[in-house]
Amino acid sequence: MEATPDKPAGLYVHIPFCLQKCRYCDFYSISDLSQTSRFMVALKHEMQMNRRRPLAFDTLYIGGGTPSVLAPEAIGELIETAWKYFNIASDAEITIEINPGTVTFENLFEYRKMGINRVNIGVQSFDDDNLRFLSRIHSARDARLSVEWARRAGFNNVGLDLIFGLPRQDNMNWLDDLTQAGNLEPEHLSCYMLTCESGTPLSMDVKTGRIRWAAEGMILDLFNTAIDFLTESSFLHYEISNFARIGGSHHEPRTSKHNLKYWTFAPYIGLGPSAHSFIEPARYWNHRSLATYLRQIEDGKSAMAEKECLTKTQRTIEAIYLGLRTTWGINLAEFQARFGINFANAFRKPVAELENQGMIEINDGHCVLTRKGLLFIDSIASMLICQGLS
Repeated sequence: MEATPDKPAGLYVHIPFCLQKCRYCDFYSISDLSQTSRFMVALKHEMQMNRRRPLAFDTLYIGGGTPSVLAPEAIGELIETAWKYFNIASDAEITIEINPGTVTFENLFEYRKMGINRVNIGVQSFDDDNLRFLSRIHSARDARLSVEWARRAGFNNVGLDLIFGLPRQDNMNWLDDLTQAGNLEPEHLSCYMLTCESGTPLSMDVKTGRIRWAAEGMILDLFNTAIDFLTESSFLHYEISNFARIGGSHHEPRTSKHNLKYWTFAPYIGLGPSAHSFIEPARYWNHRSLATYLRQIEDGKSAMAEKECLTKTQRTIEAIYLGLRTTWGINLAEFQARFGINFANAFRKPVAELENQGMIEINDGHCVLTRKGLLFIDSIASMLICQGLS
């Protein structure tokens, strides 16, 4: 499928290196940096192998892992190669994720010179005890400095990541994180609930009882605190975990153009180990192993591990899950045009039950989760699918 002007594609590059693996993280990364040069050669070859994609891109997102462990020169080579092989718009949103413990003002200045116009900073917390619990390598002071340096380097689009739901975290502690983040005036804030992913050190600590998980009621309180505080501080809540600043020199809220692609069925290409791609109706992903990725590319083969062609039913299910993640919800007219299903009729029974529970609303031709419903999206989507598509 060729990207249309109203739905340009996104390009994602996964950098699989970290100085230290965080105890909660399930994203693919390794702490052995000895293969960085070899990886960069392979990555450029993978870009060349994908150069004939008939897509127009308006975002480039460099994530990980920790992209900022690479030398700025390597990041510059990555961007230059992407421009060479892909049709990237001159005004594209180009984002790099950074860890406050791996970046300097000089690095940020170099990023800005090479065309990066958005930084996403993995702050997670402004409380040093919380950072130690999460096994982050930076301090709260490092986090504040990284934002200051980003501004001095010329960035006017800065995003911060925060995590809530830590054991023993209360509203006062979380509100302090939100206040400190707000005082730095970022254009974007992501507030992620701490999750216990299988196979992580955190999951082992929970399983053995060394850590007691936060109560559901407390997590709900923290989630509501974030929404109340940020909406009162001129942020638009546009997706479960994401908030964009309203106002300033830009008329539109500073949403993440790249992340929006994942929730709106826009096409995207992922490069690097474990990276996913989607060009409707196909989804495919690379090997989740740097060693296998390198071997495949160096042998002149694709790094793809698996590919699936989504059926109409699978695409319908994804449209429900992804649509409910956003605060504008599922557009019922678009849903019917796309899948030939009258949403109101097909899902009448579960929708009525969820409306009575205060979980969902039908307004202005959209099916939208309430604030209460947002925290239970998985079970709500499953209920809709089981009762409406069976």
